Amino acid sequence: MLSIPGHAFVLRIYIGSFLVFSTGSLVPDLSGAEVDRLPNIVFIFADDLAYNTVGATDTQQPKTPHLDRLAREGTVFTHAYNQGGWHGAICVASRSMLNTGRFLWRAREPANRLDQERIEGRLWSQYLKKAGYTTFFSGKWHLEADVEDAFDVVNHVRPGMPRDTPQSYNRPRANDLWKAWDKAQGGYWEAGRHWSEVLASDACDYLTKVAGPKEPFFMYLAFNAPHDPRQAPKHFLDLYPLEDIDLPDAFLSEYPYKDAIGCGEQLRDEKLGPFPRTPHAIKVHRQEYFAIISHLDAQIGRILKALDQAQLRENTLVIFSADHGLAVGNHGLLGKQNMFDHSVRVPFLLTGPGIRPGESISTPIYLQDIMPTTLELADVVVPEHIQFRSLLPILRMQREHNYDAIYGAYMQSQRMITKDGFKLILYPSIKKVLLYDLQSDPDEMHDLADEPEQKERLRTLFANLLKLQEQTGDALDLRPYFPELS
Repeated sequence: MLSIPGHAFVLRIYIGSFLVFSTGSLVPDLSGAEVDRLPNIVFIFADDLAYNTVGATDTQQPKTPHLDRLAREGTVFTHAYNQGGWHGAICVASRSMLNTGRFLWRAREPANRLDQERIEGRLWSQYLKKAGYTTFFSGKWHLEADVEDAFDVVNHVRPGMPRDTPQSYNRPRANDLWKAWDKAQGGYWEAGRHWSEVLASDACDYLTKVAGPKEPFFMYLAFNAPHDPRQAPKHFLDLYPLEDIDLPDAFLSEYPYKDAIGCGEQLRDEKLGPFPRTPHAIKVHRQEYFAIISHLDAQIGRILKALDQAQLRENTLVIFSADHGLAVGNHGLLGKQNMFDHSVRVPFLLTGPGIRPGESISTPIYLQDIMPTTLELADVVVPEHIQFRSLLPILRMQREHNYDAIYGAYMQSQRMITKDGFKLILYPSIKKVLLYDLQSDPDEMHDLADEPEQKERLRTLFANLLKLQEQTGDALDLRPYFPELS
């Protein structure tokens, strides 16, 4: 399986077979001649998928042969981040940023922002539609805007997660009745067929019967998986015998600051397992997590096969990412409402015309950068209100970085900045400061904040974080909480 690099911030990329015209647009050169055919765009989006669950060399990690294929055939951005969320459903903020192009807090306000964006035709899909794309949607929407207005073709529209399954909480436990493959439990099995399989069928049907070479198309395929309840056919769970599941290196029975940061026993995600965390419980949750990821990968394989059979791969940009990661036992947490890399970083794969195969870029980006990237590819002038930045200058080797630093936030209880291989995390309510050297400590297990030699670094990172707050529309004044860093 493909090995994805860790934390060395080194740029290695080649971009070929693209023609750069005087307009600045990037158009695939598929035949060696100058062409103006816009590429098809297939965006495949997962939910709750940590960055290190794809392309791993560890045999116990999820088996993802089809995503590994995408990585081999294209380019991997190894350090793609989400900025966080304003409530427990981090996916809402992530998708709001993705579809509006605005940074975290500016994507939230005013409350009717998404509906207003829809009316004004300023959602991602609407820009592509204006550029001549036929737009298709299936899967998880989870935004206030009307999806029917945002896309030309809409199939199954799913909510934030399958209907709640009470048996899937506070487990495993004695006399556990929950079976991830039992269709009678509902959840993903509602209506008799797993939601991931339904979405893949929607995509395959469109590619087989509707999509064609004349008009470019944009497909937004948003899987709910691997969000809980983590259900998959039994043979996918059989791939991961419980005795072969290792605990994550950052396993804790309980995160000491969980209540102060809003990740205590009242948070829905954290209720899925018992407190304190036990090795057995975490192994069961990871087994089911790996299984639903492998099942998701199989459905992605079906979509890629349909693209191949329709002879559309040659002129199709395929993008795979996720709205955020997930802890699943790291640091004593199960959910994504935290600032550790397992929850704020996601996989990010690109393949298609002009994308060099087997390459990786470790410069930090935001996953939402894909929105202005595709607009540039479609020869759309990126509007000034879109704050995320196109990846094309990086792919063209015109610049090395989109951002000097990466910002993160959760509600009013957590703030984060990652810069130059170090991460500063702040918990305002308890005035807690954490500092990690991501290059020597990628699992974020050794806090350096109290070391005297780090004082100047802490001040510098804090000053940079204050600037990022202005950019993102963050109104929380951190200075009264951390006067020693000001």
